[in-house]
Amino acid sequence: MYALAKVGSAVQERERVIVEPHAFVTTNTYFGRFPASYWQRWTEIAQVNIEAVVSGSGKLLIVATDSLGNDRVVARETVSGASGQTLRFTAAIDRFVDGGALWLDIETGEHRLTVEGVRWLVNAPRERRPVSVVICTHNRADYCIDTLAELAGDPVALAHVTAVHVTDQGDDTVESREKFAEIKQAIGDKLHYRRQANLGGAGGFTRGMYEVIEGDGGEQAHVLLMDDDIKLESDTVVRLSALANCTVEPTIVGGQNLCELHPGQLFVDSDIANLPKLRAGIDRTEESLSGQSMLEENQDRRVDATHNAWWCCLIPAEVVARIGYPLPIFFQWDDVEYGLRARAAGFFTVTLPGAGVWHQDLHWKGWDDWARYFHYRNGLITAALRGQLDPKAMTEFLAFDFAETLASMQYGMAATMIRAIEDFMRGPEVLADGGAEVVPAIRKLRAEYPETHIVPAATAGVPADQVPITIPAATPSMPRLVLIKRLLNQFRNSPGGGAAIRAGSEHWWHVSRFRTAMITDPSQTGVRVRKLDRDLLLRLGKEGMRLLWRLRREGDDLVRRWQAAEAQLTSKENWERLFGTR
Repeated sequence: MYALAKVGSAVQERERVIVEPHAFVTTNTYFGRFPASYWQRWTEIAQVNIEAVVSGSGKLLIVATDSLGNDRVVARETVSGASGQTLRFTAAIDRFVDGGALWLDIETGEHRLTVEGVRWLVNAPRERRPVSVVICTHNRADYCIDTLAELAGDPVALAHVTAVHVTDQGDDTVESREKFAEIKQAIGDKLHYRRQANLGGAGGFTRGMYEVIEGDGGEQAHVLLMDDDIKLESDTVVRLSALANCTVEPTIVGGQNLCELHPGQLFVDSDIANLPKLRAGIDRTEESLSGQSMLEENQDRRVDATHNAWWCCLIPAEVVARIGYPLPIFFQWDDVEYGLRARAAGFFTVTLPGAGVWHQDLHWKGWDDWARYFHYRNGLITAALRGQLDPKAMTEFLAFDFAETLASMQYGMAATMIRAIEDFMRGPEVLADGGAEVVPAIRKLRAEYPETHIVPAATAGVPADQVPITIPAATPSMPRLVLIKRLLNQFRNSPGGGAAIRAGSEHWWHVSRFRTAMITDPSQTGVRVRKLDRDLLLRLGKEGMRLLWRLRREGDDLVRRWQAAEAQLTSKENWERLFGTR
């Protein structure tokens, strides 16, 4: 993902490539490109200087592309019999507003050429801001150790870092690992490890952010948030820091999300939130490459984001000074809400191509999970705070979503939605404890519904005649009418038979045709068995509709209450209370 031999062969190392005779190697790859479009859009840097140390004979070319992927050569150099010779190129950053990048091509003839120490350099900014890495972790000690080891093992990246704050909120602690002592010695005084009660991702990240901002020099800090379960490409730290130091105005600069199980696949190139639909949002527009292979595609068009998830996201101190700290909503939507709040205050978010981390393949996670409580509750809170919760429209959206859930025989999911909406309607006081107490309550609630459990396919207990694999029909042309019909059929106990349904095919209009559905979980670790239960359908349906009617009537007042409480909820004093430092 740094360099690719397209003709002939080459030996690739971290800092060097040995190109055999009659070969062609390109860095027109995910990590090998210089994202010129983003530098032109967000900085006043007019040119980039490229250095490379070469030995042997061959040709080096600096190539540029535009937003449509059309390439052009902007500089070239031929060497013969070189021995440790340093080549220097200059490329203007002047024709890339809508998209485009720069990269290095290497060609050889009859002789071998070694290229090493390649650097893309821009003029130093007026002020180089210190970067403090903040990692929040909960019972993912081995992942966290790997991230710290990657950072500790790269002296260039570590030189860009002033401090590393690890907030450990679990009982399987990072410090319990044998390798922790070695890492602590390697990182030295820069490492700050602390334990605290589990306040979710929001609380763990905010604790690190708080320690940086409220500490010496905090008013000039760049805070780089990282998930505990990423696999870090250490140079990403350098790339994010470099762009953030050069932006015209203080700017949130985030990294992209690559898939851990499919390392070449890009999960997110930019996020676009859709609050009326409670979607945190992956940009699936024509320009987006989300879901595509970065071994086969390159991101030429520049795309903008409304926010950046906190798997890897740099936040300037000015943002915190202007808008306060994150909401104490435990996890999910904390990063979305903060990015949208920053945007409303005039701060842009940039998701930088070529600055990536590998993260758990999120599309392999099932939607029917206890975390959906936080999705709905926190999504409603975010929509209310950002003035995008219209009670009538939101009620209609949630009613359809809820009805689909019931038709799909996801009764535990329906109960989860009800609890989330109820707690949103309780108002800001629901966040008094930072959300910690609700987690075991939601887990207990969901455990009462059999279809929430993943079981081995071989022991699911579904008769053989009820599990033929079935393929869903196309999306209904009149979904609301079909949904009403399916729910009426379930009310009459009409559906019969069963089916085995592959992951990704569990659409409500398909599942609702059967009395029993054995559905493969997206994780591919087992199945969930959903069974029609008319009594549950009626009880949850009545409860949910009554609640949604209340939301429609009380929605405007709820929006006012949440907006009035925003400053207090995000204040330093409130977080100090939750941390127990006051």
